[in-house]
Amino acid sequence: MFVDLPDGRLEVQELEGAAPTVILLHEGLGSVRLWRGLPDTLHQLTGSHTLAFSRYGHGESDPPPKPRTPTFMHEEALEVLPAFLHETGIARPVLVGHSDGASIALIHAAHHRVSGLVLMAPHVFVEQICVDAISKTRDTFESGGLRERMARHHSDPDAAFHGWCDVWLDPEFRDWNLEELLPRIDAPTLVIQGRDDEYGTLAQVDAIERGVAGPVERLIVSGGHSPHLEHPDEVPAAIAGFISRLRAA
Repeated sequence: MFVDLPDGRLEVQELEGAAPTVILLHEGLGSVRLWRGLPDTLHQLTGSHTLAFSRYGHGESDPPPKPRTPTFMHEEALEVLPAFLHETGIARPVLVGHSDGASIALIHAAHHRVSGLVLMAPHVFVEQICVDAISKTRDTFESGGLRERMARHHSDPDAAFHGWCDVWLDPEFRDWNLEELLPRIDAPTLVIQGRDDEYGTLAQVDAIERGVAGPVERLIVSGGHSPHLEHPDEVPAAIAGFISRLRAA
């Protein structure tokens, strides 16, 4: 299905259920389909009203209304997501974000009330390990077959890739940092991180735990940047348990 917003339509997966609503925010190269069934799994485990949407330029959503800049995550958090929540009539969701989606969730929660945050492989500042990994990913896109693989899931793989890669590799983005926003976040938070994440270290988790005003739980698992795919039983169960505790609070 699609949801029409002022700047275009967004591809959406919606599963009806109970409160609180769970909104899934995908990573930099993600889409609804690239969650690989996580929305369905969380819906089955929690019974929650669950939605996932592809950001502009991703999946089957319309192209971005303007070129991506180093402020794009703030725009997604403070313009697109509020418009989506208004159009769908959702208040105080649980935001489940992966990578860039987790950063968008943090920015949104610093300005709007949410019921809880689940942050998988989040970024709150730029690490050299991430820049190096994205540089390698750019090489794979250009000559290693990544473009062809992305074309299976995105109507415009070039827009999806360059809207992510070009921003992260922009020298102006090196100073991007969310730490000053963290004390404004008082929602309960679950942070999930792979020990060997090629895009970020446990310093990201430490900064969030140190900085936010609300209670924080952490789950550190083996593996890399996609803990929900590498641990398809443990990670959804942890998210479901977190949502159950939110309901009981």
